[in-house]
Amino acid sequence: MIDVAAAAERLRPYAQPTPLVRALMLSWDRNCDLWIKNETVSPIASFKWRGALNALLREPASAVVTSSTGNHGQGVAWAARVVGVPAHIFLPLGANPTKRRKIELLGATIHDVGHDLDAAKEIAIDFARDEGFAFIDDGESEGVIEGAGTVGLEIDLPHVDVVYVPMGSGSLASGVAIAVKEKHPNARVIAVQSAGSPAMTESYHARRAVERDVDTVADGLVCRVPAKLALELLLQHVDDAIAISDDEIVAAARKMVLDAQILVEPAGAAALAAAMRYDVRGKSVVVIATGANITRELFGRLHG
Repeated sequence: MIDVAAAAERLRPYAQPTPLVRALMLSWDRNCDLWIKNETVSPIASFKWRGALNALLREPASAVVTSSTGNHGQGVAWAARVVGVPAHIFLPLGANPTKRRKIELLGATIHDVGHDLDAAKEIAIDFARDEGFAFIDDGESEGVIEGAGTVGLEIDLPHVDVVYVPMGSGSLASGVAIAVKEKHPNARVIAVQSAGSPAMTESYHARRAVERDVDTVADGLVCRVPAKLALELLLQHVDDAIAISDDEIVAAARKMVLDAQILVEPAGAAALAAAMRYDVRGKSVVVIATGANITRELFGRLHG
């Protein structure tokens, strides 16, 4: 059972709530009240510490294993360090070097394997089984989903019309939807994925798992094989799932820097990209900026 409030109590001693700020320029530009939930202000510059630490506190383990494109791996590495257990992070070949380096600095053992995230995941699961270690799955773990959902509990506004949430595996979108709708049952929660990695979005609309290949600038939004638990929860709690082009994501990342003074990686701008596409006039809108772990090369391409 997903219990986001219980997760918030577990996590409370470890980090302060992240900022929720009204973006003045973006509100003017979109003719709405636009709020940014800034998850870049965290121990690892993304929201992923929440689910990883909650999963470990919920079910203690002697060692942990996960697969990741980077941010979830950072979260597991950071959480393992906090509780004092070894971590093994399986990254696909060619993973984001900034995220890889931070995982290394957090003391985890890195395994570079597989042509993509899901291939790395298969190898990681076998390794965890053979070694007798716990595997923390980004989309199939109740602990990860309810930990990610604590982002939604911190959206403390008197009224919310719509919340846009970036989506890779779907853990954040489903967890946030559960939390937001407790206080704002009429709010719409919209999951936003890259059109270059549309598996979860297409699965949502098909109401069944649909695998899709991945080709996107937003490495934090990739998912080839849909996560069963996350998809079930998306179908129960999320109001819509949409796909945004890489061009829209890049434009939103630039706009986040110039008009809100917040640096994000491409995945972290997906929610703003949706708010820029759709008519939000007169509404109270929340966009979640999920992470800021951008590479030097990509930063130069986006902001040079």
